[in-house]
Amino acid sequence: MDMNADMNADKTALLVMDVQEGIVARVQESDYVPRVSRAVDAARNAGIPVVYVAIGFRSGRPEASARNKIVGSLPPGLYTEDDPKIAIHAGVAPRPDEVVVTKRRVSAFAGSDLDVVLRSGDITHLVLTGVATGGVVLSTLRQAADLDFRLTVLSDACYDPDPEVHRLLIEKVFPSQAEVMTVEEWAKAGG
Repeated sequence: MDMNADMNADKTALLVMDVQEGIVARVQESDYVPRVSRAVDAARNAGIPVVYVAIGFRSGRPEASARNKIVGSLPPGLYTEDDPKIAIHAGVAPRPDEVVVTKRRVSAFAGSDLDVVLRSGDITHLVLTGVATGGVVLSTLRQAADLDFRLTVLSDACYDPDPEVHRLLIEKVFPSQAEVMTVEEWAKAGG
């Protein structure tokens, strides 16, 4: 069996994770959203589905356990259905035919129907982007690897408020489970 031919048969999806108004407002790189937008454009031009993943809670946040150090520490009302900060950032806004998945925890799979969406689309290869590298990207990568997805991480379409955490994950941790490349490298390869 030719493994390269099998890998080329993978159906790919680009995941744009937590690139939401309230989250991107804290990003310290002014060119971050344009890089993600470039990845979205490359995916669309290559016919690759773009799936948006957003954190969101029901009114009253019944999903937010006080025992969860990250979710439980969020201020009341933040990232609830009526919070305008949960909107996908206008610079990468989804088209009407693109899927937006709402998650309830850090991983894109946690509390969402992402797995159903991916299986229904026969997706076997995920290209990851998002805020933060040490949050949604790391958690999603680990879970997706355990679910046997082929993975690519777009290093410059991921952001972490701690540059050292970002560097360590991109250079040392992620390469053991994913191909790591820049948006431009991925776009030039045809998405």
